[in-house]
Amino acid sequence: MKNVKEFFNQLDCAKVISSEIDYSKYVALDLSPDNSALNNIELETAQDYEKFIQNYLVANNAKMAYGGYKETRNLYKRSTVFKNDLTDERNIHIGLDLWINEAAPIYAALDGKIHSFQNNTALGDYGPVVILEHTVENFTFHTLYGHLNEDSLVGKEIGQVVKKGEQIGNLGLPPINGDYAPHLHFQIIIDMEGKKGDYAGVCSLNTLSFYSKNCPDPNWLLKIE
Repeated sequence: MKNVKEFFNQLDCAKVISSEIDYSKYVALDLSPDNSALNNIELETAQDYEKFIQNYLVANNAKMAYGGYKETRNLYKRSTVFKNDLTDERNIHIGLDLWINEAAPIYAALDGKIHSFQNNTALGDYGPVVILEHTVENFTFHTLYGHLNEDSLVGKEIGQVVKKGEQIGNLGLPPINGDYAPHLHFQIIIDMEGKKGDYAGVCSLNTLSFYSKNCPDPNWLLKIE
């Protein structure tokens, strides 16, 4: 097989949210500590982030903000999901976020089947999540869709066949979506490591090397830029 980047680059562009929005209406968003524009803005609650995202979209004449792959972020500090006394702090994002302040439809990136689904209810977690399994050219991998609404899990069955572009859910709103401003966390996962309905979307610096390989850049598939 080609190397992983070449494999995903050869696949047709896939839109996973609000397919009617053209990529020309997307704008990159940096939520890392390197973005000095965040220094003088209070960003503590989901509502703070919703206001910030909406202002950012308006200022950039955009309808969707995206970014975050391998980005270090401070926004996870409020949740014990990402830090306890026994583990390294997890603050490096290993999916790609698509931010839009509405309950947008979510679509399957590729043909596949439902691997698993679950409502991860802890503060700062995914909330409802759906994970699909795909096999292309004898290569099996997974796509994860996090921060959905509860109805997205209704009627789902393990092994259920889905087609590329088929609606698999809707974006969730806070607090159901883990209490974030509305956004889709989209992630490619090669080896699920036996997990079902959940997989780490944020890692520590000590585990970044592993996750960089097991969770390649989602933009290789989405092709936003």
